[in-house]
Amino acid sequence: MTSRLGARARKGFLVAHIVSGGAWIGIDAVLGILVVTALVSDDAGVVATSLQALELFAVWPMLLASVLTLATGVVLGLGTKYGLVRYWWVAAKLAVNVLMALLILFALRPGLTDAAEYGRQLAAGQTPRGDLGDLLYPVIVAPSLLLFASVLAVFKPWGRTRKETREPARRNDRPDQTLRNDRRGGGAEPVGARR
Repeated sequence: MTSRLGARARKGFLVAHIVSGGAWIGIDAVLGILVVTALVSDDAGVVATSLQALELFAVWPMLLASVLTLATGVVLGLGTKYGLVRYWWVAAKLAVNVLMALLILFALRPGLTDAAEYGRQLAAGQTPRGDLGDLLYPVIVAPSLLLFASVLAVFKPWGRTRKETREPARRNDRPDQTLRNDRRGGGAEPVGARR
């Protein structure tokens, strides 16, 4: 039997989950603004500053937001009726969160380190080597996945991962029903039974 969170604890973790997810979306929006600024600007100083800011701003705050979202989501899943893999939408959100946290560590961080080096070379007056076009992928993929997770949280589609195996109790077979006398002389009948 899993333990359930109390109402106050559940609301606290839910607020933390929503705030960390919102922070993640906000950090992702800033990442997008900095990348687009670096790609469209003709001013070498603006490009260099935008690229260097990516390394400082995006990776660790974004990773922290993703880990907080994951941790609060796991606590909510284990402490509420939804479970971690009891419903498809929760399992999908969990998979998206784990995938994105791994992508931040193993794909985004190295790419932003290279972009920051490009910015440092540009700021030093050197001709940097490399292509910044790969920076568009995280700007498109991450918000799309975060929007998908948000839609799942609101609409909760797809139902349970497994069908329940117990048979539903028949109305008159419930042991918790008390009996009342039938006024028409037919004996006792369960409370709530139709006449």
